[in-house]
Amino acid sequence: MTAERLRFENPSTIAPPIGYSHVAIVPSGPLVFVAGQVALDARGNVVGPGDYRAQAEQVFRNLGSALAAAGATFADVVKLTYYLLDVSHLPEIREVRNRFVNVENPPTSTAVQVSRLFRPEFLIEIDAVASRPPG
Repeated sequence: MTAERLRFENPSTIAPPIGYSHVAIVPSGPLVFVAGQVALDARGNVVGPGDYRAQAEQVFRNLGSALAAAGATFADVVKLTYYLLDVSHLPEIREVRNRFVNVENPPTSTAVQVSRLFRPEFLIEIDAVASRPPG
């Protein structure tokens, strides 16, 4: 991805973000929307029951596979939305995320604590928006 195609901003009039960007500017390229991913492996088995870190690892692998199918990578991600049963686990999820995204210009993000996800085994779900290079 080229810097001309995607720009991240953090206005001085907003409190500085920690681990994400406030604004992603996407001047060109098709948008890719990735549905919320959970900790299921390719066979549909739950990975890491009760373990936020293990589930985050699988979720990010699934996001990577979905992005690749659309011709995109984590470098193209402009927005992540996290749905967690317990937001106190966000630091360990960010540690996993940091191995996948550009931490110099991290994507915009939203983290929401929810009372439950669609199956009781799931602790986390993440969806993504990316801007794929044109062509």
